[in-house]
Amino acid sequence: MIPPAAAPAFLAQAGWGSAAVVPLAGDASFRRYFRVVDGHRRAVLMDAPPPHEDPRPFIAVAEHLVGHGFAAPAILARDLDQGLVLIEDFGDLRLKEHLDENPADEVEVYTRAVALLADLHRLPAADVPPYDREVYQREAGLLTEWYCPAIGLAVDVDAHVRAWDAVLPIVEQSASPVVTVLRDYHAENIMLIDRPEARGLGLLDFQDALAGHPAYDLVSLLQDARRDVSPAVEAAMLDHYRTLANAPADFDAAYAVLGAQRNAKIIGIFTRLWKRDGKPRYLSFLPRMWGLLERDLAHPALAPVADWFDANIQAEMRHAALEDQAPA
Repeated sequence: MIPPAAAPAFLAQAGWGSAAVVPLAGDASFRRYFRVVDGHRRAVLMDAPPPHEDPRPFIAVAEHLVGHGFAAPAILARDLDQGLVLIEDFGDLRLKEHLDENPADEVEVYTRAVALLADLHRLPAADVPPYDREVYQREAGLLTEWYCPAIGLAVDVDAHVRAWDAVLPIVEQSASPVVTVLRDYHAENIMLIDRPEARGLGLLDFQDALAGHPAYDLVSLLQDARRDVSPAVEAAMLDHYRTLANAPADFDAAYAVLGAQRNAKIIGIFTRLWKRDGKPRYLSFLPRMWGLLERDLAHPALAPVADWFDANIQAEMRHAALEDQAPA
């Protein structure tokens, strides 16, 4: 977490030449974040190094969100050639850590987070690519591409594709509107900030936004890969969203399909982060992901996909199957 070589000149040009730069965070991508402190002023330096990262989508979605009254970080300066962006600092109070310390606040904070999605979903989708069949299939295929080989399991990949082809029309033909899907709307990407007009919630990590079904971000929030959300809270928040958004009758089936698709994708991604990128800590999340996936597969709409899993990845091959292989 050493600042990039181009950072001092970039910060000086932006009027932050005397600021201290301290590590803030990395994530599952090549992006890194640093806090920039100059007296009472604070900002965040995003290092999105090309060619691995492109900050343009982040900037475009941030400006779209801010333009509609949501609390995305303001863009203070940018150098697209270097992949450097100086953004507003929302502080350190993430939703996850707040609820770790204040579990009694869970329903109140999640109620606000769900209402924010309903607000967003009343707007036309941002100018972002579509969340279409090709993307759904590519993401679902991360499980067969990474998880199955990691446990030494040969599976019927063609049948896997056919199973998803059988259920994805539930999402594609839904009566729900096409909306901006932030794609990583969960407790580690939601900040608690002093912005009542934005429901007190700051948004991060939305550079991969697509235009798709409104249930996807609810899945991200309520079937969180990194935090347990009880089935009772999930059910209550789903009911809250249905009421706010006047959700159509097919909403629950689409929620289950997108839940299964997202959770299968994350199992593949977390396996890849361990196997390819040397980040074994992500394996600790796999038991939660399998539990969530199995809950989604129990929905009747997922029968073709559930049948594929029963035939190809039996129970004993799930649930922490990789833990023994991870280095200490």
